[in-house]
Amino acid sequence: MEFKIDDLPSSFEAKLTQTVNTNSISIRINGEEHVINLLKIGLDGIEFILDNSYHHAKILQSTTAQAKLLIDGQAVIVKKHSKLTEFLEKSSSFRSSGGGENNLTSQIPGRVVSVLAKNGSSVKKGDALIILESMKMQVAIKAHKDGNVKEIRIKEGSTVARQETVAVIE
Repeated sequence: MEFKIDDLPSSFEAKLTQTVNTNSISIRINGEEHVINLLKIGLDGIEFILDNSYHHAKILQSTTAQAKLLIDGQAVIVKKHSKLTEFLEKSSSFRSSGGGENNLTSQIPGRVVSVLAKNGSSVKKGDALIILESMKMQVAIKAHKDGNVKEIRIKEGSTVARQETVAVIE
């Protein structure tokens, strides 16, 4: 895997060397061995310990080729590897029950002003489900299809990233 930090001109090479257990992996970064212990995967990101130091990561965007993460406030781009893809898919941010077509994502980053829908609500395509504030403007996130709201993944007052899954509609 290749890691690129936005503000640095060079990148880092990393290789998964061993899966210690379900919550720990051993990786080699630029030739040095490191252990990552996974503490929590949740709606607000991933918490882990790397070499006895606590870190928090949030998945900002994920494509088939790479993932953009915010680790301790620093943007990091990771070119994907099959093991990383498997790890990211376990994250609740990318968990889907029935495919990506059920996930309602935010097209902009912002702060959640209001959650209009509830779990179990019936919605029609175009119904406003969530109101975000971004750049002093309020923007509605609307249902992308008819269905029932299976899960609302955000709360009022929280912030969302662009392309973050905010709800699941079945």
